[in-house]
Amino acid sequence: MEGFILAAGLGTRLRPLTDDRPKALVDVDGHTLLELCINRLAAAGVKRCVVNIHHFADMMTAYIAGHSWPCEVVVSDERQMLLDTGGALRHAAPLFNGKDNILVHNVDILSKVDFHDLEATHRTEGNLATLCVSRRHTKRLLLFDADGRLLRRAAEGEEGLAFSGISMVSPALFPLLPEADHPYPVIDEYIRLTATHRIGSYLHSPDGWLDVGKPDTLKQAQLWSRSYTK
Repeated sequence: MEGFILAAGLGTRLRPLTDDRPKALVDVDGHTLLELCINRLAAAGVKRCVVNIHHFADMMTAYIAGHSWPCEVVVSDERQMLLDTGGALRHAAPLFNGKDNILVHNVDILSKVDFHDLEATHRTEGNLATLCVSRRHTKRLLLFDADGRLLRRAAEGEEGLAFSGISMVSPALFPLLPEADHPYPVIDEYIRLTATHRIGSYLHSPDGWLDVGKPDTLKQAQLWSRSYTK
């Protein structure tokens, strides 16, 4: 299993903390979000993490190069253009080995999702991609069928599931994505691809999940940090 950490965003929701640093380097109880994420993936058996960079890119490369990590960490450079989640995946494709499944993880998400069980589900169901989802209140919901296969975005009033910023994807996904010459969200591509490929779901408890994309969740994140990789 390889890992892809989405860390290139501008971090606007975390301002003013991101006025002088990327969101990946925001401190949580003495640890950066990037450190917590890399350690969590490595503890799950990820041997190689690809991290995409754009905002404060030089600071990110210096930080990564200046630390000893529990797995190999390489950079997918998006200095020229911030590519969004879909473009970022396609741009990073040459950095993966083309054989192992890839755990895709937003850098500002903390969770207690069982990554081994996630990959087992991904393999057993033969999914092209498996999206971690939960029942949460959000404006953007996805609709799945009774077998957990993605259908489309939920319309207003429909009882859908919220994407959790974590997924498992097969390397077969890469050639099916548009070229990385423009930014585009990966969810739109999953909805397009679900007509011909199985895009599955992995339902987890919202109690074991935290979006650290806002300053008011940083205090809550501090309660997680010491035992996060255990």
